[in-house]
Amino acid sequence: SINALIGIRPDEARTMVQQLSDFFRSTMRKEENQFIPFSEELEHLKLYLEIEKVRFGYRLKTEMDIAEESLTWKIPALLLQPIMENAIKFGLYGTTGEVVIALRARVIDKYLVVAIMNPFDADMQMPEGTGFGLNSVKRRLYLLFARSDLVEINKEKNFFVVILKIPDINEQNNINR
Repeated sequence: SINALIGIRPDEARTMVQQLSDFFRSTMRKEENQFIPFSEELEHLKLYLEIEKVRFGYRLKTEMDIAEESLTWKIPALLLQPIMENAIKFGLYGTTGEVVIALRARVIDKYLVVAIMNPFDADMQMPEGTGFGLNSVKRRLYLLFARSDLVEINKEKNFFVVILKIPDINEQNNINR
């Protein structure tokens, strides 16, 4: 994407290089099992989304509906980006118009519940994916919490929805004692 922009829109290419640099720098500071505030994870996700918006232009729109109490919740670092990457890949596939990818976060019953939704056409042949993104998120959550029920995948009408349930790490620590 950057290479394509260099010749036709050099200012956007420079912006994208800076965004990519910020994204990589942020990624390198995080440890695999480190828990960070949800607000910090959202800032990292926004860096990623800005890069994708340069790449896809007007076609990619995002909506975030974040409950205030969710912002301080601790979650594993770099958890949302692979899910958002899938949502963009499959939400934009085969479309030429604008696509809205939505993220919603709420605290419900001692869980941070995050839903990422993208539209899809059930009649369209979707590209084959490796399944790495969702499988890696499931595996990480299983390794951290010893639970396989923290990722839910639904197809509702013309939306693909991934729901994460992140337990309160303070509660988890009390259970493990």
